[in-house]
Amino acid sequence: MDAMRLIGVSRRALARGAGATEMMTEVWQAQALAQAIGSRLAVSGPPELRGEALGLTELAGRGCGVLGTPDLDPGALRAAQLTELDDARRTLLGLGGLLGEVGIALVGMASAAADEGVYWQCMEAIDAADESRDRVLEMLRKLAAREEVRDG
Repeated sequence: MDAMRLIGVSRRALARGAGATEMMTEVWQAQALAQAIGSRLAVSGPPELRGEALGLTELAGRGCGVLGTPDLDPGALRAAQLTELDDARRTLLGLGGLLGEVGIALVGMASAAADEGVYWQCMEAIDAADESRDRVLEMLRKLAAREEVRDG
């Protein structure tokens, strides 16, 4: 499935998330998708993005690890459905938006957490999502610089 379509599915699922368990699962799904996109860009993306893409893969993996693996059917893992990443810029713009929404959802969950463990889990996941988003923004800057050199 195309990266943009998967990002859209993740954004809608995150917006629909009701309970804490469901929200944690959707946050995990988004981080796993960011990890898959980073991995794909690190292997076959534009050469100037490969280092940042590898960093995104590591950071998003850390975000997944902080949250723990949800109980999902193998077919429900969106990241495993990634087959196409046609437009790196468009994908990174969408992924940056998704990661921003993940951060907002995590802030809401942390604010409502009755358990201190859940609160700190959310705080660590917020850090991972923010750092992942920073990598995405850096890749977008590099793409813009490449286009400027090419067009200039």
